[in-house]
Amino acid sequence: MSEPMDMSVVQLPAVQAAEAKLLLQTYERNPILFVGGEGVHLIDEQGNRYLDLLSGIGVNALGYAHPAIEEAIAQQSKKLLHISNLFFHTGQAELAARLTEMTGMDRAFFTNSGTEAWEAALKLARLYAGTRRSKGARIGTKFLALDHSFHGRTMGSVATTEKEKYRAPFMPVMPGVDFVPFNDVAALRAAFSDEYCAICVEAVQGEGGIRPVSQEFLDAARELTRSTGALLIVDEIQSGLGRTGKWCAYQHYGVQPDITTLAKPLAGGLPLGAMLCTEEVASTMQPGLHGTTFGGGPLACAVAIAVIDTLKREAMLAHIQDVGGYFRAQLARLAAQHSDIVTGARGLGLMLALELRSADTAKSVAAAMLQRHILINRTSETVLRFLPPYILGKPHVDLAVTALDEILHQHAPAETGAVPRATHGGTQIGR
Repeated sequence: MSEPMDMSVVQLPAVQAAEAKLLLQTYERNPILFVGGEGVHLIDEQGNRYLDLLSGIGVNALGYAHPAIEEAIAQQSKKLLHISNLFFHTGQAELAARLTEMTGMDRAFFTNSGTEAWEAALKLARLYAGTRRSKGARIGTKFLALDHSFHGRTMGSVATTEKEKYRAPFMPVMPGVDFVPFNDVAALRAAFSDEYCAICVEAVQGEGGIRPVSQEFLDAARELTRSTGALLIVDEIQSGLGRTGKWCAYQHYGVQPDITTLAKPLAGGLPLGAMLCTEEVASTMQPGLHGTTFGGGPLACAVAIAVIDTLKREAMLAHIQDVGGYFRAQLARLAAQHSDIVTGARGLGLMLALELRSADTAKSVAAAMLQRHILINRTSETVLRFLPPYILGKPHVDLAVTALDEILHQHAPAETGAVPRATHGGTQIGR
């Protein structure tokens, strides 16, 4: 047994040594010890400030030390933290009212995480299909999911996640899941039948490389599920709650699913997820068939309410569309200027990507950004992913784009010659 560390004097090497000895090694961490944050910046133990364009993988929607979140935590901590779902508290119904209004759904179930919300969605789809079969409907038990999908780390979520690296070490995963190519409408139509209880879609694939679903594909998925009574389940764990400039990314398409899932930014940094569904689908659930000990606790709900009310009060969806559109345009300009190593830019709102031609180059660029105290990450090997706090401003975008431009020039093939670099002034990170 190890002695507890004195956190008042601890530094990075001591934390690294303790984790290497004590923790399950599930992450390759970057060698930085963060001790605080303010706005869109994180602060390490030496006082260095980092422009955060990752926000805890899309979680810290309001950035760091936001007064609305601090106030909600302070007030609720004096009342209740946890009581279990055997009793009532005011937060769940109040939060559910906000979520159902913004999503067009009827009922909510609260979880601790996105993968738990997805598990609840899968279970509810199977339950609904079973109820329909008991009344004579021809509807199966299988799920149809998409190539490059990612729905979480639990076993049902892994089963509906196509990427081999997430599935192979845990085989056999839950059976009854098939995959079709992303945005391939013909393949979707050819594969779908009454064997399936649901089609599973990310409105914008996150881990899959920030790839928005096409209008034609989502329309076809909605049409096919209605033809048999199967469900359309849309995963909004990364893209939902305003990330794309609408409350849910599916609202860009005018398509309403039967079930959707939310999580990452929902409680501004506290663990909270939600599975939302229609009244018809919800009617099949009975007490005892599903549950959670911690999901939807008083503290998490209070903070989520504060986050949503702040987003509404500060007209944050319009801000996300404005700054996100500007950010995407700047990334597209970079892609055009560096077409020898960049294939393009894409995304919606503040869920953006710059795709490079080489995985090694993408890894090197992300590392170089970190050296400049700008946090991004790499997904799908060749994709630089940007999931900044919603409070990001255009000057922050300019700082990041200038840094990216300079780094990409350093990685350009020597024979291409110099291309004039974009400049946005000499603003320093953290000033």
